[in-house]
Amino acid sequence: MNLLFYKFESFSIMMRILPVALCFLVLTATCAVAQTKKLDIVFIGNSITQGGGLPHPLQEAPPVKAWEWLKHAMPGREVQYSNQGVSGSTTVDFLPATRRLFNNVTAAADAFKNDQNAILVFSMVLGTNDSAIEGPNGSPVSPEQYRLNVKAIIDQLFTNYPGCIIILHHPIWYSANTQNSSRYLAEGQARLQSYFPVLDAIVTSYRTTHPGQVFTGYRDGFNYFKKHPELFIQEQGKAGVFQLHPNAKGAEVLGTFWAQAIKKVVSSIK
Repeated sequence: MNLLFYKFESFSIMMRILPVALCFLVLTATCAVAQTKKLDIVFIGNSITQGGGLPHPLQEAPPVKAWEWLKHAMPGREVQYSNQGVSGSTTVDFLPATRRLFNNVTAAADAFKNDQNAILVFSMVLGTNDSAIEGPNGSPVSPEQYRLNVKAIIDQLFTNYPGCIIILHHPIWYSANTQNSSRYLAEGQARLQSYFPVLDAIVTSYRTTHPGQVFTGYRDGFNYFKKHPELFIQEQGKAGVFQLHPNAKGAEVLGTFWAQAIKKVVSSIK
């Protein structure tokens, strides 16, 4: 009788524990999937993103350095990227309606589109060439037109990739005497800074329509790089030696800042 009672009691305990154990296993598996979810990044930008002026852009451009940093900082994830930085480009060049550079962006994203176990991120930094006095396509771009252009790009990205994440980084500093085949100078530098509150307002505007999908990325590029001219290629221009494109060390620093912002955003996604 005692043996029978003991077996019955043991069975009862096991049946009480089993649901808890199963629940724990399910939660553990779910967390493991969340931690190992892939990260696909499409970088949108100009020559700074492309790696303009660097001797080995395929190894030294900021997106490459961002990817390397993320691989080490997020070892549980597989990280892939595509560098869609194009020298001289403005927001006008990336407008979906022009069917030019935006087509390259969608081609890059489509390569990742069928990966169901991934977060698709668009990391965008445009504005340097928009701010020029003359030269780049559409320049000078007013803050209002800049806002409309950036929103047009974002809206089409959401149409094509409804679940994507978009991160808007602030453009970095360039010297007030910057003049190559295009003219930037102090006027352009001032205009560039006028874009920063526009970018922040754009992020805020999507909180209702696309909550948790549009984020501000690295914001301190202007102030930080202004203090570190040694992180730039020293280029000879019509108004003297100017700083516009990061050198190899500067590209690594910038890519790391982008990566840290991307990690912060991705880590916040539930």
